[in-house]
Formats: sequence, C-alpha cells, structure tokens
Amino acid sequence: MLLPSLAIIIGLLLLVWSADRFVDGAAATARHFGMSPLLIGIVIIGFGTSAPEMVVSAISALDGSPGIALGNAYGSNITNIALILGFTALVKPVLVHSQVLKQDLPILLLVTVISAYLLYDMQISRLDAGILIAMLAIYMTWTIWQSLRHKNHTLPEELQQQKYMPLSKALLWLVIGLMLLMASSQLLVWGAVEVAHYFGVSDLIIGLTIVAIGTSLPELASSIVAARKGEVDLAVGNIIGSNLFNTLAVVGIAGVIHPMQVESAVLSRDVLVMSVLTVALFALGYSFKQKNGYIGRFKGLLLLMSYIGYNSYLFYTAI
Repeated sequence: MLLPSLAIIIGLLLLVWSADRFVDGAAATARHFGMSPLLIGIVIIGFGTSAPEMVVSAISALDGSPGIALGNAYGSNITNIALILGFTALVKPVLVHSQVLKQDLPILLLVTVISAYLLYDMQISRLDAGILIAMLAIYMTWTIWQSLRHKNHTLPEELQQQKYMPLSKALLWLVIGLMLLMASSQLLVWGAVEVAHYFGVSDLIIGLTIVAIGTSLPELASSIVAARKGEVDLAVGNIIGSNLFNTLAVVGIAGVIHPMQVESAVLSRDVLVMSVLTVALFALGYSFKQKNGYIGRFKGLLLLMSYIGYNSYLFYTAI
C-alpha cells in the first residue's frame, strides 16, 4: 500500500503545477493565433485534459473491463459539472458567455440525448462507437470553421495584462503541461485503483468514482487556475469541451476497440444523473435579465451537494 499511496501524493503535486503551466501556455497560444479563450478551452484544453480518460478507457476496453471504461466516461462528466464547476464557482463566481448558452450547451445536451439513445439496447456496438466518433469529427470541424470566420476576438483584461510570452515558449509550456497532466493523472489513477482493489470495490464503481475523479483532476486543476486568473471562458469551455470528448471520443474509442455490454444501472442511474446535471447546467447558467449567464457561489454549492449525494448513493448501494 506504500507505493500506491506515494503515487497519489506525487500525482497530485505534479497535477497542480502542470495545470498552471498548461493554462499559461494555452492563453498565450490563443493570443498568438488570434483564437478566443473559449475556443482554446473547448478544443485544446478539452481534448488535452480528456486524454487521460481516453487512455484509461482504451486500456480498460483492451483488458475487457467495460465497467471501468463506461464509468470513467460518464463518471467524469458528472464530476466535471457537479464537482469541478461547483468548486470553481466557489473559488470565483463563473460568468457563462451567451455563446455557451445559445450554442455549446445545447450541443452538449443533444449529444447527451443521442448517446443515451444508443445505449437503450444495453450495448455499445462498433456501429454505435463509429457514430459517436463521427459526431465528434463533425463538431470539431464546425467549431474550427466558426473560429476561422470570426478572427477578431477581444481578450479578457487579465489576459491583455499578461506578460508577453514568445510563441515558442507558449507552445513549449502547452506541450510540457499537457504531458505532465497526462502522466500525473495516470500515476494518481494507478495508485487510487490499487487502493480500491485492495478494499474489493467493483470495476463500475471504481470507474464512476476513483478513476472518474482521478482522470478529471486535470480539468479541476485547469479550471480553478483559469478561474483564479480571470479566464472564466476557459473554465466553462474546458468543462463543456471535456464532456463532449468524454461522451463521444472516450466511449467511441473504447467501443471501437471492444464492443461492450452495458449494465442496466449505467442507463437508469449514471446516464440519467449526467443528463439531469447537463440540463441543470443550462438552467443555472441562464439569465433572464442579462445577455450572459452567471453561476455564483450558492449555485456552485448546490452542484457540490448534488455530487456528494450521488457518490453517497453509489457507496451505499455498493455495500
């Protein structure tokens, strides 16, 4: 138990440091290429911080452990909205851009509904997985096309005041930060899974809790750092982008590698909670009086309480 415990501690320390470097590199890269922080959050950070989920789910599928693969994807989505956004809002209230409310959140909700429909027959075939990956390709192509159409973006004041960073250095920190995010996340997950197995916890519960939290820690670290730096678009875009990648890429990759039978609890419990939280994210972020939405500390506390309640139920039913 000593080695897994050390892995958890070292993984956490590396994760916090690399998240700071990653966000700095992402923000500086956005300035050099004229891309909005929101786009960087959805595309680059969303993909980069979902890489641990992709790796873990692919390995789980190869090993014939669909519980970890699916629990990792859907558990990470629940963690992203309830734990990460909730905690981020407590650190600093989060502004929800009007583009997120009108465009990105509806897309995430649509993707969530379609993924739930594909699970209705309680299996993920290679055809289902191919549909998910094709949807991701369409979304990415459309997002990049939209960005190229609107090159003139006004960066937040905090980013405008950021010390100039050469493109080479920005890309270096982006790559190093991403690699360390992945490595530290994997180290942390390995230690956590070893501890969980020691206590005899099932693969699905491990995927929904330990692995989901572990692979979502890059999103947590990046979102908190982004919020503290005033990059609220990065924080929200990061979560939306990560959930899209988890639902489409993580499940899609695992399904292509190894078609999976789905436990009934995944659809009736986990996908249901994920869908409710996605709708709640839209409701909490919507504003009737202003163009942009706002998730304050009280709403963040509600999200955190829902996460605690969900996990308490998981552990209660697992006993």
